[in-house]
Amino acid sequence: MARSDASADPRPVLVTGGAGFIGSNLADRLAGDGHRVIVYDAMSRPGVERNLAWLQGRHGDRITHIQADIRDAARMAQAAQQAKVVFHLAAQVAVTTSMVEPVEDMTINLIGTMNLLEALRAKGDGTPLVFASTNKVYGDLADLDFALEGEAYKPTDSDVRAHGIGEARPLDFHTPYGCSKGAADQYVLDYARSFGVPTCVLRMSCIYGQRQMGTEDQGWVAHFLIRALKGQGITLYGDGCQVRDILDVSNAVEAYLAAWNRIDQVSGRVFNLGGGPSNAVSLRQLLDFVGRIIDRPVDITYADWRAGDQRYFVADTRAADQALGLSTKVDWQDGVTRLAQWLASEGGINLPIGQPLAKSA
Repeated sequence: MARSDASADPRPVLVTGGAGFIGSNLADRLAGDGHRVIVYDAMSRPGVERNLAWLQGRHGDRITHIQADIRDAARMAQAAQQAKVVFHLAAQVAVTTSMVEPVEDMTINLIGTMNLLEALRAKGDGTPLVFASTNKVYGDLADLDFALEGEAYKPTDSDVRAHGIGEARPLDFHTPYGCSKGAADQYVLDYARSFGVPTCVLRMSCIYGQRQMGTEDQGWVAHFLIRALKGQGITLYGDGCQVRDILDVSNAVEAYLAAWNRIDQVSGRVFNLGGGPSNAVSLRQLLDFVGRIIDRPVDITYADWRAGDQRYFVADTRAADQALGLSTKVDWQDGVTRLAQWLASEGGINLPIGQPLAKSA
C-alpha cells in the first residue's frame, strides 16, 4: 500500500508553508486524497490568506491551520509530533530580500529547518521529511560557456545542452539566499546519513501555476502575466535572454508525493526538479508568448543584472524521472496559457482567447 494512501495511516500530514503557492497546491491534493493536513504557516506573505480560505472552503476540517513561525522550535516540534510525513516548504524565498536582510534570511531558512530536523530526530519514529531546495545552490554557473542564439542563451557543452544540469554539479553557494538554502539542503541530507531520519531533497527550478501570487522578486512567470494582464510594464534584469526550465505546479506536487511514497528507496538522495530541456524558455521568449495570449505587445524595460543571476539553468531531470517514476511534464505553453486564464478569471479580466494557443514553432 502506498504511503500516500490515506487509509494506511490516519495521522495528519504536516506542510510547512502550506498556505503558499506550492504548499497550498500540495495541501489541496493531499486533502482531496483523504488526508488530514496541518498547514503550518506564519501568514507573512501578502495573499496567502486567500489560499488558506480556499483550502478550508474545499476541505473543511481536513485542514488544520497553525499560524506560527518555523523559528519557533516548540511550536514546530509540537506540530511535527503529530505528523506521519513532513513536507518542508516554508522559507524566505527571495534573493533580493536576502541581500537586504541576510540574518533574517539565514534564521528562517537554516535555523527554521534545523528546528524541524531536530524535532524529527527527537521524535525517533522514522517520520519522513521532503525538503524544498533550489537550483540556486549551484551558483551562477560562471565556468560554463554559453552562446547567445536568437533570444536565448544555450550551453556550448553538448551534454549540458542535451540534458541540462545534473545533481553531480558541484555546489557553489552565491548570495545569502543561496547560502541559507544550500546549508539547509546539506543538513537535510546529512540527517539521513548521520541520524537515520528519512529525508529527500528536491532542488527546484521555476515552478508556476494556479495560486501563484508572483512578484518581481519571486514567482516571475505569474508576475509577468499579472503585470501584462493589467496593461503594466515589466522590467527585465539583464538582457532577458536568461533561460529557465519552467515546471507546472501539478508536476511538482506529483514529485513531492512520489518522494514520500518511495522514501525507503530515495532517503538521503537529492533530485533536480524542473521542466527539463523540453520546457526551457528565455524570459524574452516567454514574454513574446504572453503578448500572444493578451493580443498585444508587452511593455518591457531593462535594468542591470541582479546578484547571482544565472544566464541559464535547465535541470537534468533524468534521475528524478527514473527514481520517482514521474509522468510526462505539462508543456510550458499549455501551462502558461492555463495560468493566464486562471489569473484573468481571478481578476475579472476578459482574455481574447478561450482555448490554449497553438504552440510556437
